[in-house]
Amino acid sequence: MGSELSSVELIREAFHYQSRFEGSTMVFKIDFPVTEAPGFPYLMKDLALLAKTGFRIVIVPGAREAIDSVLKRHEIVSDYEAPPEGMPSGDGSGLAEPTRVTTARAIPFVEMAAFGVATRFMTCLSGSRVEAVTGNFVRARGLGVVNGVDMGHTGTVDKIYADSITRVLEPGMIPILPCIGWSPSGKPYNVPSDEIALEVSSALDASKLFIVSAWEGIRRDRFPLPKSIETRDDGSIVQLTPLETETLIEALAGSRTDAEAGPGDRTALALRELRLALKASRAGVDRVHIIDGREEGAVLRELFSNLGVGTMVYTDEYESIRPLRSRDMPDILRLMEPFMQRGILVRRTGDQIQEKKADYSVFEVDDSVRACGALHDWGENQGEIAAVASDPLYAGMNLGRRIVGCLIEKARRKNMDRVFVLTTCTQDWFESLGFSEAPVASLPELKRKAYDLERRSKVFALDLRT
Repeated sequence: MGSELSSVELIREAFHYQSRFEGSTMVFKIDFPVTEAPGFPYLMKDLALLAKTGFRIVIVPGAREAIDSVLKRHEIVSDYEAPPEGMPSGDGSGLAEPTRVTTARAIPFVEMAAFGVATRFMTCLSGSRVEAVTGNFVRARGLGVVNGVDMGHTGTVDKIYADSITRVLEPGMIPILPCIGWSPSGKPYNVPSDEIALEVSSALDASKLFIVSAWEGIRRDRFPLPKSIETRDDGSIVQLTPLETETLIEALAGSRTDAEAGPGDRTALALRELRLALKASRAGVDRVHIIDGREEGAVLRELFSNLGVGTMVYTDEYESIRPLRSRDMPDILRLMEPFMQRGILVRRTGDQIQEKKADYSVFEVDDSVRACGALHDWGENQGEIAAVASDPLYAGMNLGRRIVGCLIEKARRKNMDRVFVLTTCTQDWFESLGFSEAPVASLPELKRKAYDLERRSKVFALDLRT
């Protein structure tokens, strides 16, 4: 029965997001190693499905490794140089990181590799009967001489031809933007794909930017994450604000050593993705999603479920605690029912909750109620925290702890001296929040009269005067 309910909930979430984001533009920056993973055809099927169902999909393929391979095969040396202050970097972060020096001899092979990668995408999409188009969507200009080095055909975005891309998107086709841009005179430039993804997201006012890579991402057991950053049970990060992203970047950069440098430098990859996500957020992209493209269905699960499977950097109001509304009643009854069945919560009816509606608060995640709780005023400057329930699927987000924290602050604003809870089996959890066991005699008189002697709940209280 539980798995059936979970499936129903997933379907509800899918329809919710379908209606919310249908017609919106989403940019997918996909690193080259993803194209070599066994699940790449399934990723393309998922993007084709999104395009068929009304989403406007733009793909920016990464081609670094493909270019490296082609240049090596033709015995062309490819050096890297740090860009000057203020010039877009090789990862699109705006920070000084190495950028490929593209010589006149190298640029034809760079073009060949870049469009070869784009062809992989077009081939897979055609199998799903979705048309894809590459074109002259990026106007570029050269970087010129950097630190005394002629960057040759290495360029930066001068303009995104947004109108041309929009005309491709209108009939449901998918534009593909390789890492090549052209000057007004037709000179080709090698432009970092991260930078193109950033600029096209901004030019098209994209609602989402997906950074799709071929690794498991940042996890607490492998990276020094600040304690304030919340993770899932597997240690992966659910979401970050721009400020948290900036803090994490500083932490990772500070922990990195020279010995880590090289092709397997996971910290460098994490920093590149986080910097791109941060820059996109600051450029006005509401949500940036970092996901592992090797995981089948990762895009759909990240897009059509609140909890997702990747890390989201968000700038809009993704979550909030607010007062209960009458239309929330089915949601909080659904949340509370499993706890009432197990005797953890006292059984309440919708009418009983409605009667004390002003006492209740709900935790909303992306327009869906995922936790609830109440603060009942029993007089004598004491309040009872009750009816605390949260969706177990969101355990890693500590929603219950957050809603209790909010109710405690609400009690302080009401100038209450103490809050208390009555519990039969969650005393350890409340002790972890600072509550201490107290005698029943310490309850306000009205609550003592209503105390259920058969239930024999224990009393835990928190003094708000200290």
